[in-house]
Amino acid sequence: MPFSSAGVFLRGLLMGAADIVPGVSGGTMAFITGIYDTLLGSIRSFDLEFLSKLFRLEIASAWQHVNGTFLLALLLGIATSIFSLAQLVSWLLEAHPVPLWAFFFGLILASALVLLWEVRQWSAAVVLSLLTGVGIASLISFSPAIRLDFGLIGVFLAGFVAICAMILPGISGSFVLVLLGMYGPVLDAIKAFDLVFILVFVLGCGSGLLCFSRLLHWLLHHYHQATMALLTGFLFGSLPVVWPWKRVVQWVEDSHGELQPVQQFPVLPADFHTYSGQDPQLWFCILLATVGFVLVWQIHARWGHGEAT
Repeated sequence: MPFSSAGVFLRGLLMGAADIVPGVSGGTMAFITGIYDTLLGSIRSFDLEFLSKLFRLEIASAWQHVNGTFLLALLLGIATSIFSLAQLVSWLLEAHPVPLWAFFFGLILASALVLLWEVRQWSAAVVLSLLTGVGIASLISFSPAIRLDFGLIGVFLAGFVAICAMILPGISGSFVLVLLGMYGPVLDAIKAFDLVFILVFVLGCGSGLLCFSRLLHWLLHHYHQATMALLTGFLFGSLPVVWPWKRVVQWVEDSHGELQPVQQFPVLPADFHTYSGQDPQLWFCILLATVGFVLVWQIHARWGHGEAT
């Protein structure tokens, strides 16, 4: 069913807001607002037929082939959200991290339950897919940071892997860059306008996006229930990343020379106070998590079934 440009733009706003925060995936918002399959189909349409239309200067036909109006409205929404909310979210992460993570925990938990509800036919294979998703996301969540010291090949691989994670519900591309030790270098390259670094990274992102979107699109059409279970597992497995109360066990230096947490383990609110000396703000966090939970259900009720809005 087609989507209106205004509806797609609003969905883009939600995706952009999610992508700002390491640990929250824009793919999650695409999934719960009913455009995930359309997004994958549009991305995989950048193929030889598209190039052939371009070479023949059939611009209108090429635009229609890749669902250009949909992609343009979505990208505008994502960009608008990132540029308008980036400073606010960055400030909240700095000044009020625990309540903000509580809000995101409610969002992700509700998203996981929404996807779980979409799994209609349970079997051994579907259960195994769910557990596999939980295991993979949990492994990523608790992994220590590494560093890809492979020159431009490492830059390409970082872009390839990060963009694949970014379109997966529950796995944050920016968080994967942190784990790969490439978050700081990527920011430094952008600030320094290092064209070679940026071009190689973008090529990696483009290659990963084109390859992985085709794989996901194929899986959703041939093994829908198992793939839905796998993606649901990714969401459940990512919950430790957005758990409000964590104990930091490893730090990494960012592009400004400041230490940022990269490996953390969830703890109880009382233990959080013991380790950090900070107020866990338990009841306020529960309230914000509840708001995030209800918000997702409202979004899903409004947009989750692909209405043409």
